[in-house]
Amino acid sequence: MAYSIYKSPAGERAIMAWYDSALAHWPVPYEALNVSTRHGDTFVLASGASGKRSDSPLILLHGAGTNSAMWAGDVAAYSRQYRVYAVDLLGEPGKSAPVRPAWDGPAYAEWLADVLDALKVEKATLLGLSQGGWTALKFAVYQPRRVESLVLLNPAGIAPDKLAFVMQAIPLSLLGRWGIRRINRLLFGGQPVPKEVDEATTLIMTHFKTRLGVLPLFTEAELQCLSMPVLLLLGARDALRDGPKISARMQRLVLRLTTIIVPEAGHALMNTPPYILPFLAEPNRV
Repeated sequence: MAYSIYKSPAGERAIMAWYDSALAHWPVPYEALNVSTRHGDTFVLASGASGKRSDSPLILLHGAGTNSAMWAGDVAAYSRQYRVYAVDLLGEPGKSAPVRPAWDGPAYAEWLADVLDALKVEKATLLGLSQGGWTALKFAVYQPRRVESLVLLNPAGIAPDKLAFVMQAIPLSLLGRWGIRRINRLLFGGQPVPKEVDEATTLIMTHFKTRLGVLPLFTEAELQCLSMPVLLLLGARDALRDGPKISARMQRLVLRLTTIIVPEAGHALMNTPPYILPFLAEPNRV
């Protein structure tokens, strides 16, 4: 039997049924696209009209263990001003190919380049959360001239993850729905966990095989080549990532950096357009 990223066929069907229901309630008109890349077919939600405030579209890259449904609360705000493409990462519980290319090579940068080529996007603003932030960074290092701006929400790849979170999450993950809900509370920090978000993440964590391993850290030389404006958005109570270490390293190596610490926020940052849209609208960002 071929390897599956889901724990069972029934679990995969349950996650896809939830995703289809989320798309049925998507807050703005959208077009569902499937584009081919050298690393696997990729699902994209396109919304907003072209010719908005910026000629450069906005690319949304979700975190690990989720899919583009995580942007449902934000996409309306972004679509009013930008052409928006929410992209399902490979090997995650979405509608892109269930393949997991190596993290330590060029695959993810090649993949995103192929996605942008298929969408006929020459240059874009990349907005990524956690693993999505790492993916955005990977592409920005690989092809910096194709990145208008970079928005990183609690990104991986800058500083090592907190061992304390891993030591808590592993035993909790073995305790069924109760343990999963405890992990959710850790990820959201001081923010309340909306019921629908709690239910969705519990469903995914119950039926999806999380990818094991550690995302590679970017080198100093790689981070120093980021010449575009960069917004770093960090949750003050992120249980997974060390915000002060991330901020200090980025401040030292990235020239055009804006850093915002969100009080009470955890790793799963929510309601971020009020922080991000002013940064994108500023004509002379640092």
